[in-house]
Amino acid sequence: MDTHVMRLPKRMVMGLFVFMLLVTNGYAARHQADSSAIKVPIGGNGWLSKGAQAKLGENGLTNWIDNADTISVYVRLESAGMLNISLRLQVPDGASRISVTAGKTVLIKTVSKGDAEVVDFGNATIKSAGYVQIKLQGVRKSGSVYANVTDLVLSGSAVSKGAAYVKDNHGDYYYWGHRGPSVHLNYKLPDEVKNNAEWFYNEVTVPVGNDVLGSYFMADGFTGGYFGMQVNSATERHILFSIWSPFTTNDPKSIPDSLKIKLLKKGNNVHAGEFGSEGSGGQSYLSYPWVAGKTYAFLIHAQADTAAKTTVFTAYFKAADQQEWQLIASFKRPKSGYYLKGMYSFLENFEPDMGTVTRKVFFGNEWVATTSGKWYPVNNALFTGDATANINYRKDYSGGVNGNLFFLRNCGFFNDFTILKTDLIRQSAGSNPPGIDFNKLP
Repeated sequence: MDTHVMRLPKRMVMGLFVFMLLVTNGYAARHQADSSAIKVPIGGNGWLSKGAQAKLGENGLTNWIDNADTISVYVRLESAGMLNISLRLQVPDGASRISVTAGKTVLIKTVSKGDAEVVDFGNATIKSAGYVQIKLQGVRKSGSVYANVTDLVLSGSAVSKGAAYVKDNHGDYYYWGHRGPSVHLNYKLPDEVKNNAEWFYNEVTVPVGNDVLGSYFMADGFTGGYFGMQVNSATERHILFSIWSPFTTNDPKSIPDSLKIKLLKKGNNVHAGEFGSEGSGGQSYLSYPWVAGKTYAFLIHAQADTAAKTTVFTAYFKAADQQEWQLIASFKRPKSGYYLKGMYSFLENFEPDMGTVTRKVFFGNEWVATTSGKWYPVNNALFTGDATANINYRKDYSGGVNGNLFFLRNCGFFNDFTILKTDLIRQSAGSNPPGIDFNKLP
């Protein structure tokens, strides 16, 4: 049987070779870009529009049935450039048309049951480093839900220098990531008061519009306790003072009697009891209608018994323009026997749904008095953050100096963050310490 080999013209062979080379190089380039892609879990970085029927959790986005639902995902990109956006999703039945928006770029694609697990929606141009909001919305569907989505898959030059986002749910970080980063002012005390600080005075001002639900503006923190003011609901605000037990547990009922925090006294209308979940100990709070834009004063007293190794911590509160102090509570802490040390202030959001809203607070006129009654101003602080900030899951935090005031700011996905462990030095608190008659305190 004769065989016949068809020979292609030399020019055609060269053309096919070039074509295959281009295809191969294009595939290699895409493969290389995919290898540097980042996977952003929807459950830890997504936020639902108010009243949404969709659900967000460890399994990602589910129950996405309403085209009125908007899902916003926030990622901080450390570079400008091209951003390729894909979704890791599954369509249970039918077909769905889905819109993905990044900045002014709107990408729309129809996906169906049986489509690839990772669907490429297209590219957006990112003009500068910083937070990007990527919004998902359903356009129309023939099935029961638009899709179940687990991750955004981002690639391109915009992710070449990395990104800040909640990587996974180890350590319950979907919860902590939604709460956002807490930030602190760690005060540097004069050498004269490091071992005999008996009193700590601080003033707090929350700017108008920054009294966001879920905020704790903590004024007087110290080794063993903390004291500040909260926004607990739309109608309730607290002045909160707590002391940790030296027994490490999240269940206050498990604390041995010898290591419990003992309430000695409390002020009028002050609730006192125990707390758990984030350590355990004694807690007190006063429901008080403090208002944004007004300055409030916080005072902590420590009475150390070195022989018995106990310390009595007492908290007082007032509006800065008033004369009389109000007693919050007095607790005795075992395994102590020291005066005030490790003084600090902090700002936190304790309501996960409010992690998209920025809040700010000013701290000023900090003074510490020794056991001899001599006052010393505190003008230096170290700016630090919690674990959420330190592991680079969120970078919407800042702290600094404004005239003679320190400030802290967090949440809301703003871009001008402050480098952690920055030393802050403010103008002097002045030469006039707070005029407190200790004998008249309740």
